Amino acid sequence: MCGIVGYLGKKQACPILLNGLKRLEYRGYDSSGVALINGGLEIHKCKGKVSDLEAMIGKKNVVANMGIGHTRWATHGEANDPNAHPHTSNNGKLVIVHNGIIENSDSLKKLLLTKNYTFTSETDTEVLINFIEFVKKEEKVSLDQAVRIALNEVVGAYAIAVISLDDPELIVVARLGSPLVLGLGNNEFFIGSDATPFLDLTKKVIYLEDGEIAIISKNGISIRTIESDLPVDAVIHKLQMDLDSIEKGGYDHFMLKEIFEQPTSISNTISGRLNIKNCEVRISGLDEISDNLISADRIIIIGCGTSWHAGIVGEYLIEDLGRVPVEVEYASEFRYRNPIISSKDVVIAISQSGETADTLAAIKMAKSSGACVFGICNVAGSSIARESHAGAFTHAGPEIGVASTKAFTAQVTVLVMIALYLGRKKENLSEKRFREVAQELKMIPAKITSMLNLDPKIKTIAKLLDKATNALFLGRGFNFPVALEGALKLKEISYIHAEGYPAAEMKHGPIALIDENMPVIILAPGGGLYEKLLSNIQEVKARKGKVISITGCDQTEVKEFSDAVIEIPETIECLTPLLTTIPLQLLSYHVAVQRDCNVDQPRNLAKAVTVE
Repeated sequence: MCGIVGYLGKKQACPILLNGLKRLEYRGYDSSGVALINGGLEIHKCKGKVSDLEAMIGKKNVVANMGIGHTRWATHGEANDPNAHPHTSNNGKLVIVHNGIIENSDSLKKLLLTKNYTFTSETDTEVLINFIEFVKKEEKVSLDQAVRIALNEVVGAYAIAVISLDDPELIVVARLGSPLVLGLGNNEFFIGSDATPFLDLTKKVIYLEDGEIAIISKNGISIRTIESDLPVDAVIHKLQMDLDSIEKGGYDHFMLKEIFEQPTSISNTISGRLNIKNCEVRISGLDEISDNLISADRIIIIGCGTSWHAGIVGEYLIEDLGRVPVEVEYASEFRYRNPIISSKDVVIAISQSGETADTLAAIKMAKSSGACVFGICNVAGSSIARESHAGAFTHAGPEIGVASTKAFTAQVTVLVMIALYLGRKKENLSEKRFREVAQELKMIPAKITSMLNLDPKIKTIAKLLDKATNALFLGRGFNFPVALEGALKLKEISYIHAEGYPAAEMKHGPIALIDENMPVIILAPGGGLYEKLLSNIQEVKARKGKVISITGCDQTEVKEFSDAVIEIPETIECLTPLLTTIPLQLLSYHVAVQRDCNVDQPRNLAKAVTVE
């Protein structure tokens, strides 16, 4: 949630900040702003997207070599000009941008009101910058010490960048629970919620850890702990991303580009990890916790949103191929319901960004109870990657569209390999079955490529949905979680209310909703439950519902009873989620476009959910 940028160097800061905010806009797009210092303080901010901010600045002669910027996803206070960041302190000298939530802002505000501080916004961020000013004045300390002392009184999560008119060549940044990355250039320094704002300007980065504060000046970067004020030896990493990976590449939307990238992202996720000849999965993170996996009483998979859906597919896969009991939990519920966790449990945490606040908190809770934690995420250097005992990266590449697509299939691909690994290590999976699944998995990218050729047909089928107000997605077995994911995609980007349901449960409630205005998307790719799904289709048609079926090429009965059919290539049943999800992504995309929705930046949503 929210995107932070910063620059200190010899170049003009404003263009760098605006370009960085555009690249971070997937994190929030309710309002945006920049603060620049060059002799005086200049602030520009407004409600709306970064393009609105850019238009506001226009051709003004904005000259400055340092500054900070922000694009907002609203938490405290509605999206308007006064609540937009940056925020200034009462004396007009201190400026802050902030990602996160200050949970004790009300009590801090009450204190400041007794000291005659005034407030012009509804945000917790304005409270924080005034509290920093108060500490600086009362304690008579430097800017960085005032920030550090103030943060020791703060409850909540944050990533912040603070500048001051009294220290015009200094930026103070800190983090707890929200990501912050520092870029090191040639006598210049960059700040970002992730590395995308400065990807074309430097490849050298420092990932600020939780509980750290950094003082950035023209002389370099000094990092200390917030709590104890102890020096920290920073580790410099080299970025592996390139600029092309965060550009649209000729596609109308990032989401469409990322859907079409799935043959490559799945191939990259598999690459070097499957040895079919020797029936081996080679993932170093799995080897690191092999003893824990083999002796585990159960595996608990945690995630949020799309990652939770991938986890349910993982449950089916691991129990089928690995024969280990699996539970799947929403991270947001798991962390608060006092779950029973022991050292005999392995927790698999799934997150595209690696920064999901609820998942990160659940990991810490599981570790404190002695469980072994294995992380699956897409971002090297992310908090979840560092917090887990071991893990595996999906090699999907940057995912900019808010609605997750290629991350989901990459996560499922990793979960297939975990199931294969467990099956062999626990001697529950024969060599023949291993080779059958592994060989089919390697063929999935080519099969997805063939399905992407159906895009024009799916665009036409989308017209059956674009006037709907509700939709029902039905699946069974391995494709029940795909039904959940399909419904999520549709409501995320087209704002059509949609539900995913186990097909057999339709008669226990949802069938009451079915009429001629209710489109029903049914996943019937074949396999052991095909006949039962065929019965569900007939039940929908008997009530005049519109049926869109995702099915195998040779399933003639389904075609007879469907208003529209999308065919998928043949594969083994446990891998069908990697194929059935593709037409659902394209269907949702085209429905959203036809309804003139903002596909990449759907209302009220942001990509990385770094607050509760």
